[in-house]
Amino acid sequence: MASVAATPARTPNGPGPGEASASFPTVASVPGPQEPEEEGEEEPAEIHLCVLWNSGYLGIAYYDTSDSTIHFMPDAPDHESLKLLQRVLDEIDPRSVVTSAKQDENMTRFLGKLASQEHREPKRPEIIFLPSVDFGLEISKQRLLSGNYSFIPDSMTTTEKILFLSSIIPFDCLLMVRALGGLLKFLGRRRIGVELEEYNVSVPILGFKKFVLTNLVSIDQDTYSVLQIFKSESHPSVYKVASGLKEGLSLFGILNRCRCKWGEKLLRLWFTRPTQDLGELNSRLDVIQFFLLPQNLDMAQMLHRLLGHIKNVPLILKRMKLSHTKVSDWQVLYKTVYSALGLRDACRSLPQSIQLFRDIAQEFSDDLHHIASLIGKVVDFEGSLAENRFTVLPNIDPEIDEKKRRLMGLPSFLTEVARKELENLDSRIPSCSVIYIPLIGFLLSIPRLPSMVETSDFEIEGLDFMFLSEEKLHYRSAQTKELDALLGDLHCDIRDQETLLMHQLQCQVLARAAVLTRVLDLASRLDVLLALASAARDYGYSRPRYSPQLLGVRIQNGRHPLMELCARTFVPNSAECGGDIGRVKVITGPNSSGKSIYLKQIYRSLLRLASPSPQPTPPGAVPVSSLIQVGLITFMALVGSFVPAEEAEIGAVDAIFTRIHSCESISLGLSTFMIDLNQQVAKAVNNATERSLVLVDEFGKGTNTVDGLALLAAVIRHWLALGPTCPHVFVATNFLSLVHLQLLPQGPLVQYLVRRPTQLPRGPEAEHFPELGTGSCIGTGTMSLSVSYSQQRLTKGIGAGSRITDEPCPLLFSLKTMETCEDGDDLVFFYQVCEGVARASHASHTATQAGLPEKLIARGKQVSDLIRSGKPIKPVQELLKEKQMENCQTLVDKFLKLDLEDPSLDLDIFMSQEVLPAATTIL
Repeated sequence: MASVAATPARTPNGPGPGEASASFPTVASVPGPQEPEEEGEEEPAEIHLCVLWNSGYLGIAYYDTSDSTIHFMPDAPDHESLKLLQRVLDEIDPRSVVTSAKQDENMTRFLGKLASQEHREPKRPEIIFLPSVDFGLEISKQRLLSGNYSFIPDSMTTTEKILFLSSIIPFDCLLMVRALGGLLKFLGRRRIGVELEEYNVSVPILGFKKFVLTNLVSIDQDTYSVLQIFKSESHPSVYKVASGLKEGLSLFGILNRCRCKWGEKLLRLWFTRPTQDLGELNSRLDVIQFFLLPQNLDMAQMLHRLLGHIKNVPLILKRMKLSHTKVSDWQVLYKTVYSALGLRDACRSLPQSIQLFRDIAQEFSDDLHHIASLIGKVVDFEGSLAENRFTVLPNIDPEIDEKKRRLMGLPSFLTEVARKELENLDSRIPSCSVIYIPLIGFLLSIPRLPSMVETSDFEIEGLDFMFLSEEKLHYRSAQTKELDALLGDLHCDIRDQETLLMHQLQCQVLARAAVLTRVLDLASRLDVLLALASAARDYGYSRPRYSPQLLGVRIQNGRHPLMELCARTFVPNSAECGGDIGRVKVITGPNSSGKSIYLKQIYRSLLRLASPSPQPTPPGAVPVSSLIQVGLITFMALVGSFVPAEEAEIGAVDAIFTRIHSCESISLGLSTFMIDLNQQVAKAVNNATERSLVLVDEFGKGTNTVDGLALLAAVIRHWLALGPTCPHVFVATNFLSLVHLQLLPQGPLVQYLVRRPTQLPRGPEAEHFPELGTGSCIGTGTMSLSVSYSQQRLTKGIGAGSRITDEPCPLLFSLKTMETCEDGDDLVFFYQVCEGVARASHASHTATQAGLPEKLIARGKQVSDLIRSGKPIKPVQELLKEKQMENCQTLVDKFLKLDLEDPSLDLDIFMSQEVLPAATTIL
């Protein structure tokens, strides 16, 4: 709003005599170029899935609101139990599931079970049934071909559009096409993302992407949790308590060094989709290895800086599609495109033998330069930020330039008009202004006089009263009407013409949306690999090898990637499971000796496609179970990352199952042990193949000792009975009776090997083991036992009714323990795996470390020895005497309180009810 004022004399509210003022309304400050706020307003992403199942095949399509993209999966065979569909649901976690109201019994049963899963986090999906006619093949094709897609130029004919879509969507997958048609119908009906827009505004669709699940390794949510792949924690900031969580100490947390949001999103996707694709894994490792070379460190840092300017392009394209583009969007897009050009130029100087560098150099086309050039030549960033709207630079449109010159000259012109108006007004009026208000026009503004009380007092001859605002009266005069006719609504005309130019610029950008989407894909991939290379450099990871012929993993000196960051010193360990030898490994050892950590380490390495070997943790390091270490190394290898090991060789692994931590939930209505059986062990027993890795830690402890031991033995016997199809199983347990009572199948050729005492560290390494002292003669605390079979008798079936048959069997079973040694009353952990079986759990030592009273621990040892020797357990004499004295004192106190002179006192009753019962506890 522009205003011009003229006053005949100085007043407190106006300029002095002969002075005129001109002013425009102030504009709220906006963030500068370096502080775009576009990402803070992004809504939470939702996924809407459409699925059809017919004749054993599955058709799937889903819409992701985060990038306004439709993903489709070509028709794929699925079992009647719909395991593939369950896998898709676990991975994408849809907000709603759309399907046809006409379904067979299997799909109906599956959806009913899905709808009843109240424990699903954060919320179970909404099941939506549409009429079967909405999934017709022909009508689905028509919906696809008639859709309004920004990535398809408007100049394309119908035939060209059909050919273009056919190059993206496989129309020969009939179930998938019908699912796409049903999804488009659902989006149009629900108006996802455009609920508040005009009805003619359609749901934005910025692209179609293929979604496949081939060569992926199956991992359930329990496994992700127990191995700390992801770990969410409440945000410490009071401003973000209600907005969400932050990543805690987890594998994802230490490896996530991505500079752009979409790089972080891709890294999370890789973690949820570990793969067996050898070509994909090696291509990732090649890039990481290239950036680990010392001479490439500067290049990696430069690329990392450029990636920091790659922003949320899909959100900007979505806003362009809906005509909601903001000033900061143009600025962010401009920086993103120029950063992409910088990435292209840098990658053209890198070896083109690496696929990622070649793709960036070729696919970051000149369309990017065209977009950047258009934005740079058209958009006036400084003016746009000042006015908080889209403005164009000079010399773009002569008509706009002319109107802006008129607008800029208005202050002096309106000052002159105000002076002439003031001469024709009543002498009581001290001052006046001529102001310009967009959409209203030019008005004469005068201050309200004290005599103007009623509305009728506002009338002035020759002026049309408009409104009263802030003690100022606004009128239309002959002069202001003439200005409206002569100059028109300059401000709105300029805005309209600049908005038209913005729309034309948006169309140019949207026509090249495909290259922008490809930029985001390749840049996020580069960002992830740079992050993994940075972590590998800082933590000393090595490149794993992948051997499809190997059924299992081989890890040499592997480390737990999280534990080594927390412990003062970490002890590496090695692990091997491959071929037909030692497929089931039972690991025993004292409490806190590191069994669970060992298992988790192997798992993480596999996901990174490396075979590290476990490291021993000296005293002072936090003792944790070794199972975790095994799993983590395996996991890391399968996502194409370097791994914490000296060497690692990963074979064909199709799934990873764990039973390490119990997952309790009130909403499930199941006991802890039932959850262990139903959701963890049962999954492994029913689904594990000869290529699966199974990690079991302390299974059976949730119930009666005998029953738990029997169940553990039965599960192991079941896997052993599978022979060559037995999965690779690591079992950590404190049930030493599993071996002592020979609950596992024994063969005719059993060889017991006694391991020589472990050589204690000397020299500089001895400081890590101060408990040992010097010159001590210490024996090992474990009995090393190696069991080998050439002709092993296998148990057919599980339970007491099992029958023993003589059948040839490979070396399936081996026993391992965590090595320890005793120094007087002290127990020293070496945190290393060796052949053999532990003799005791050393629970008393763990209790001492936990700070329990010495008397309590001594009593526990005494009871344990009595149970082991089969002798009766008697009360502690000291405690018994204390109890007797307490009872005596109580009886004496009651006697002293008696009033012997009371005639109503009956001593016989007192003797029978108080003295005699107490005598049994005193004597």
